Amino acid sequence: MATQKNSKKDKVEKKEIKWLQTLRNTLKNDTTQFVIGLLCVMVALYMVLAFCSFVLNGGADQSALEPATAIEQFEGVADDAPDVVKNSTGKRGAHIAQKLINNSFGVSSFCIPVFLLVLGLNLMRIRSYKFDLKHWGICCATILVWGSLFLSVTIDRWFTGSGIYWGGYHGHNVTEWLIGQFGMPGIVILLLVTAIIFSIYLTRTTIEVIRKLFHPKSLLPGQDEVEQALAEVPAEEPVAAPADVDFTIDEQPAAELTWDPTDTPDEPQPATDEMELEIVAQPIEEEPQPAADKEEASEAEFTIELNEEEEAEKIVEPYNPRLDLSRYKFPTIDLLNKGNEELLMVDRDEQNANKDRIIQVLRDFGIEISSIKATVGPTITLYEITPAPGVRISKIKNLENDIALSLSALSTRIIAPIPGKGTIGIEIPNANPQIVSMHSVIASRKFQECTYELPIAIGKTITNEIFMFDLAKMPHLLVAGATGQGKSVGLNAIVTSLLYKKHPAELKFVIVDPKKVEFSVYAPIEKHFLAKLPDGEDAIITDTAKVVQTLKSLCVEMDARYDLLKAAGVRNLREYNEKFVNRKLNPEKGHKYLPYIVVIVDEFGDLIITAGNDVIIPITRIAQLARAVGIHMIIATQRPSANIIVGGIRANFPARIAFRVSSMIESRIILDRPGANQLIGKGDMLFLQGSDPVRVQCAFVDTPEVDSISRYISQQQGYPTAFYLPEYVDENAADGNNLDDVDLKRLDPMFEDAARLVVVHQSGSTSLIQRKFSIGYNRAGRIMDQLEKAGIVGPVDGSKPRQVLCADEMDLEFRLKALNEN
Repeated sequence: MATQKNSKKDKVEKKEIKWLQTLRNTLKNDTTQFVIGLLCVMVALYMVLAFCSFVLNGGADQSALEPATAIEQFEGVADDAPDVVKNSTGKRGAHIAQKLINNSFGVSSFCIPVFLLVLGLNLMRIRSYKFDLKHWGICCATILVWGSLFLSVTIDRWFTGSGIYWGGYHGHNVTEWLIGQFGMPGIVILLLVTAIIFSIYLTRTTIEVIRKLFHPKSLLPGQDEVEQALAEVPAEEPVAAPADVDFTIDEQPAAELTWDPTDTPDEPQPATDEMELEIVAQPIEEEPQPAADKEEASEAEFTIELNEEEEAEKIVEPYNPRLDLSRYKFPTIDLLNKGNEELLMVDRDEQNANKDRIIQVLRDFGIEISSIKATVGPTITLYEITPAPGVRISKIKNLENDIALSLSALSTRIIAPIPGKGTIGIEIPNANPQIVSMHSVIASRKFQECTYELPIAIGKTITNEIFMFDLAKMPHLLVAGATGQGKSVGLNAIVTSLLYKKHPAELKFVIVDPKKVEFSVYAPIEKHFLAKLPDGEDAIITDTAKVVQTLKSLCVEMDARYDLLKAAGVRNLREYNEKFVNRKLNPEKGHKYLPYIVVIVDEFGDLIITAGNDVIIPITRIAQLARAVGIHMIIATQRPSANIIVGGIRANFPARIAFRVSSMIESRIILDRPGANQLIGKGDMLFLQGSDPVRVQCAFVDTPEVDSISRYISQQQGYPTAFYLPEYVDENAADGNNLDDVDLKRLDPMFEDAARLVVVHQSGSTSLIQRKFSIGYNRAGRIMDQLEKAGIVGPVDGSKPRQVLCADEMDLEFRLKALNEN
């Protein structure tokens, strides 16, 4: 019975939680918020009309609004009260105005519809009106209470009989109590002090105004005459008034004051804020100049301008790229399923049995050890042994298969020696491996507090620690593994880590999915995180022709970014964005905030088979150059063979992730060493960056979890479109175009400039024209066709630039002149 009651109670609680979640999601919906905001605006306007009509009509509606007393009902006076009110919003509006104005806070109740109006505009997300609701709420509440007291003291107390209580019952009752406690002077002082505190909360300039009111300069007569007399002292004499400070502009040392010996010591000069504004930059000179007055005036003007520029720099706030989607909320941790690995269970019997078998196998082959220690991980246990003196490491290394046979293990891996330690490691799979959930990785303090540019939490090491790396420092990643060994899950874990840490304004994905089903779950976040070509239908690229076009478009984007970095005088994307955020780059000159671009290419082997060099060339170029401009690549393949992962790819992808492969040869292609063939699968992987690989159990993120994250992001406000990459027109496709359709009598306005450009560079390239003139690829392609028809450049020669047929600019001018004459 108790069990049934508990189960019923659990069902009720689950229904309540589900209902609350449904309500929360409904309130977060953009349409729901817009409708609520619209209702708030309508109610606010209705209340303003009711209040205004109530104030104008005075006490005319009092008999209809206030309930009749017992005496009036007895005498029949209540029957003569009119039912029709003069308030323009009707009897209901008159009642609302009566309750809030006369019976509550008086005329200051106008703050209520004002706050409702602000709330409504915020919920409707009207860009022209951006209000801080917390700030407006405090201001409206303060004015509501303070205004009620102020109006009660100033108007209600001296002007009565109007039918309207300007301070309301609240103001009247509180005022009477305060007067009884502190008297009229006390309440006046209280109102004045609270008004000053409130104005200080609104603006800091209130403090400056108060200080100027009590400034000693305004209280001392003849102060201007004293300063004028000091200004008439000759320049040769070492005179410095308290407001003059000698310093060098370049170095700006600490200010050193020099006092006038004629000043009396018993009259100290006041150190005020105005002294700082009167500081004059006086360069140290060996000889005084004859025209001292003019130079001092020019120096004073320079100082004032310098101070104004410094103040302007202080006032301007840094640019915030997240303001475009200021309401964006990062995915919540409850979208991921909790695992059961929070408490790592250690099987002592299993560990002791494995220890005894390892010692016995080593002794059977004449190897003695001095110590052994076990470190238990989620799927692997590392046994660290210290061999006896004189034992060769290679002898232990050759016993991998014998140890695996003795332990009946799937596979063993020996690390001889462990880097940084004087021990040898033997990795043995656990009998009951545990799944590492993505929830435990994302919720970890290490991930939440990390400050990486592109943080990726991929799983846990064999010491049960969260393993993370910064993709921006890799800078590119090669992922390989046999089918079904966790490669796709690993890619989803990488994307999930970035989605939990980066704002849509800071990161974009270019996803290539030849299988068409692995990454389709990310299609809903197209307007938030995905990038594509302007003419692309789907942001998830599945067509091989579009893949080649997209990769070449990324090369154009890379070149354009390098031009921006060169113009800004910086070396990498981080420095460029930092400069732009601090408003040191002019957007009118083409500068803009540049997000990171992560390119994920799945089934790279299939692309090599279908496209060949058309894919390898742009990928190699991006891998060699794109690091500094924030474009990073992740390519994955299940066929790690030498003809797929060629030398150029291996050289430019220093970071590698290897899941289980079938042979040692494949392991050497991925990691340049064996080891991946000894993994146990199911997310067991080796991460290599540098000299020694690290064994990691990849975190498991299921497709429903990824789908929940995508839907959570897609339900929020996004950009109007996906992030558009530069247009690209394949020059090889133009080879078959009929140049007879090109009309040389209707040349592009930039034709001659483009002709001079290709002749000067002696390189005929559509991308060159596009970059130099900041035009689209379609227009640049048409200009290139016109140049070919005019005989200035030759036909397309594969992926190479076109041959320029004009030897120099003089030859070009002759051709242009002949073209114009025709």
